[in-house]
Formats: sequence, structure tokens, C-alpha cells
Amino acid sequence: MRIALIGAGNVAWHLAHTAVAAGHQVVALYSRTVEAAEALAKEFTATQVIPTPDFTSVEADIVIIAIPDAAVAAVASQVKVNAGTIVVHTSGSLPLQVLQSINDARIGVFYPLQTFTKGKPVDFKQVPVLLEAENESTLTLLKAFAQSISQHVIEVTSEKRKHLHLAAVFACNFTNHLLGISREILLEADLPATLLQPLIQETIQKAASQHPFLVQTGPAIRRDENVIKTHLHLLQNHPQYQQLYQQLTQSIQNQQQ
Repeated sequence: MRIALIGAGNVAWHLAHTAVAAGHQVVALYSRTVEAAEALAKEFTATQVIPTPDFTSVEADIVIIAIPDAAVAAVASQVKVNAGTIVVHTSGSLPLQVLQSINDARIGVFYPLQTFTKGKPVDFKQVPVLLEAENESTLTLLKAFAQSISQHVIEVTSEKRKHLHLAAVFACNFTNHLLGISREILLEADLPATLLQPLIQETIQKAASQHPFLVQTGPAIRRDENVIKTHLHLLQNHPQYQQLYQQLTQSIQNQQQ
């Protein structure tokens, strides 16, 4: 298929490379940051950088909007496509209807459930791709594209996708933040961050194979008040971390009641 992209960030970078590797062609790129679009376009042949999100001069089967959620509605209001072109966004939290302002488009959602970093390879075959479309014919075409790059393609409504995105924020974003805090604590104590790596890996593996609540460990679940007080004392120079520690401790204890 002929793919056009709006955006040149992490998600767009991975989708472009994955699509080309699967035999598709990236025919056009638009980004608010022209330099970013030009840098990405140089990695492919026959990829045109366009100055505005007007794709009427481009032969594209699918236009993928891969930009921050807050910008999707505004950019969608500027998008122009040829009749019958599919336009999708990659957001986990936005509804399908955010694209309704695009005239002549067949609209859908193409949400890859993964955390992406530009330049860091991801096995896209293992990435769940959540689809939604305004009609069955559009969904069929989106499935064909999605199944060419992923082995896990699922149709999910906008409402269910919002819940999925919320769960993903806890599983990925919040977990990553907590890992960042743990690294800072080690660095302040002049300890190597690599010491936590086996613990992190074992924790993730257990959580993937069992219900995480059933394998909870640590002072909170043991209600070890002496250890908890010691930890809070060690965090006295980081009141925001103290508060977070207390909230998480209380949440763990409440879950076990």
C-alpha cells in the first residue's frame, strides 16, 4: 500500500520503517517541523515532504496521523485528501470521531500498543494493533495493512480503547517513572543502577505470568511499619517521593483487605 504520514516523531519513525520493511511505500510526509520530516524522508526512496497536510496531489491509500493527542483535532481540520483515501490516527485515548472534519476521507483508528523510541528497534510483529473504522470496507483494508506488519490485530471500540490506554499508562508510563525514581535513589547513595536489573526483570516476568496482586511482595504487604518508617525517613529530602511512597503503600494494603 501507499502510505503517507503526518508526524515525524517516535511512532511515525517506527511505522515508516515497519511499513517499508513489509513491502509498502511511504509516499509522503508532513510534519510541523520540516527538518524532522526531511530527516525521516531521507531514509527512504521516493518519499515526498509536503509543506501542508494537503495530500490531494499525492497518490496515497492511507494517511496516518501520528502526532501528540492534543494536536490531532487541529491538524485533522487542515487535512485534505482525495476521495476514498483512508485517514487514521494512532491515539489510544481519542475517539474515531475526531477525524470527522476531513472531507472525502474514510476514517479509522490505528493504535499500536507499545512504547516507541526513535532509532530503537521494536519487533512490530509482536506489537498489538488496535483498529476501529467507520464501516466494514474501511476496516477490511486497515486489517490488511495491519496484518502485514503485526501478528496481533484486534478490533476495539473507542470506549474500550480509552480503558486500554488508561491501563497502558499505569503499566508503562507510571512504572517507568517509578523506575526513574529508584535509579535516582541509587545514584544519590553512590550505588550502580545495574543492581536493580535482575529484580526488575523478575518482577515483570512474574506480573506477565500471574495476577500481579497475587504475587505482591515488600514491606507494604507485610505491614512492616519499622521498614516503612525507615524508608520515609530516607526520603525526607524528597517530600514528593515520600507522598508517593505513602500513597502506594496504602493502595497495596487496601488491595489486600
